[in-house]
Amino acid sequence: MQKILLVCSAGMSTSLLVTKMEKEAQKRGLDTKIWAVSTDAALRNMEEADVVLLGPQIRFMVNDMKKKAEKFGLNVEVIPSVDYGMCNGAKVLDLALKLINK
Repeated sequence: MQKILLVCSAGMSTSLLVTKMEKEAQKRGLDTKIWAVSTDAALRNMEEADVVLLGPQIRFMVNDMKKKAEKFGLNVEVIPSVDYGMCNGAKVLDLALKLINK
């Protein structure tokens, strides 16, 4: 099972993207857990994730999040603004899977 953690300011704006990613994963027959949390809850959730994706609105936190994720051996990346804005679940899922397999 691939566990994909999305982090945004409040944990709310990514909910639609999570739904789109889950539908895409289901369509591909992948066993995934995809969830979104606020920045405050990110560290608590990292220990159960395989990868961390940040909403573009918090891209300024990427270095801090990478430092926090180091102790869990996780890759952290900012979701491209276009894919985030268009709720392109397939592309964001591809990004997550690429980072997990890195």
